[in-house]
Amino acid sequence: MLDTIMNYILNLEVYVMLPIVMFIVSLIIQIPIKQAMKHALTLGIGFIGIFMTLDHFVAKIAPVIEQVVEQTGSDLTVLDVGWPPLAAAAWSFKIAPILMVVFIVINIIMLWLKLTNTFNIDIWNFWHFLFTGQLVYAMSEDLTLSIISSITCMIITIKLADWSAEATEEFSGIKGISISTLSATAYYPIALVTDKVIERIPKINRINGNPEHIQKRLGFFGEPMFIGLLLGIGLGVIAGYDLKEVADLAINIAAVVFILPRMAGILGEGLIPISTGAKNYLLDKFPSMEDARIGMDLAVLIGYPAVIVSGIILMPIALILAVLLPGIRFIPLADLPNMIGAVTLVVVATRGNLFRAVIAFIPIIIGKLYIASAMAGTYTNLLDKAGIVISQYKGNITSFLDGGNLFRVYWVYLFQGNLWAIGILPIFSLLIYITWKEYKKRNDNLDNAFSKLEY
Repeated sequence: MLDTIMNYILNLEVYVMLPIVMFIVSLIIQIPIKQAMKHALTLGIGFIGIFMTLDHFVAKIAPVIEQVVEQTGSDLTVLDVGWPPLAAAAWSFKIAPILMVVFIVINIIMLWLKLTNTFNIDIWNFWHFLFTGQLVYAMSEDLTLSIISSITCMIITIKLADWSAEATEEFSGIKGISISTLSATAYYPIALVTDKVIERIPKINRINGNPEHIQKRLGFFGEPMFIGLLLGIGLGVIAGYDLKEVADLAINIAAVVFILPRMAGILGEGLIPISTGAKNYLLDKFPSMEDARIGMDLAVLIGYPAVIVSGIILMPIALILAVLLPGIRFIPLADLPNMIGAVTLVVVATRGNLFRAVIAFIPIIIGKLYIASAMAGTYTNLLDKAGIVISQYKGNITSFLDGGNLFRVYWVYLFQGNLWAIGILPIFSLLIYITWKEYKKRNDNLDNAFSKLEY
């Protein structure tokens, strides 16, 4: 019964489920019913606008990617199927309904014990935690290890959401939220460290890649839509398009870069009143929870120009690396347009600096390519056992972005007692420590600033 109910809920699209959840949250925090309905509906419309624009982008960029792959003459046999088959497999995990409840209960206990500030309502993306446990179970057949790996994966993701929340708020201007999607939070520590390294390199540290700065210096030629136009021209030329096709692609990418921020603005219109109301309600009931936040999907950040442009710049880089690097067994096809989402918290960590975000994400891309290649056999067997068939394809499959998730695969191998995973545990711990220290430093600076204002 519980399994049926959970499957029914999770089959709802995110732009349907989230407005329902946020409407319920709005009523709980005593927002008047008409306003609650308006805010929740506006939130759903914002998500639809973002996904419609992204779907249009994918329709235009997919043929370009296929054309580039064809021109390389690549005979790489593993197929990139993107994240949906992995998510479908995760929801088929036999203990998924039980773990869903466990995740929510543990999150509430953490809030009660003041071990987190994030209440994660991004239920759809719980599949990331489920998939971690499912991989551990597939490789070890140890259900206890599987459950522990899922729960610890969730806890670390929530803590990363906590530690990146102030930077997210500063970047987006949306108060009372954090990003709790594993496919974005996993790279926040790496980006923070990269940003600190770049900060110590003379001259390089002076490169200001913020879209606002570029636009101020170059006028119209620095506007995101013009940068999108140039990227479209470049991609069209690389794909061998004729003049008409290049022009069509360029205008469409410029349009996507221009429209997405508007859609994000609509989403913000619905989200901000609810997140603000939720924070005020929690403060009224629990005065000590001044930093309480709602954990949201990374889609909240997709519409910002620095995120869009960084993602588009990284797409051809990923294709080139896949062709040139030895040992890569696939070309990133299905997952490549999702680069815009994967780079969100990297852009946040680098404070919207396009240059630093791209530099920080290149080693992540390399890691993803090798991990997704190495895990192809595991993913293929897992999907076979789950009864998920990739139509008309009999070979091995993988997923570039989520299949190559650096944290998840590391966590899975750590729970297998793998020697290389144990060996780099100090590096992983150092990344976590630096992220926590940066969070503490940011909070201390804010506390000092408020103290001076009060004084």
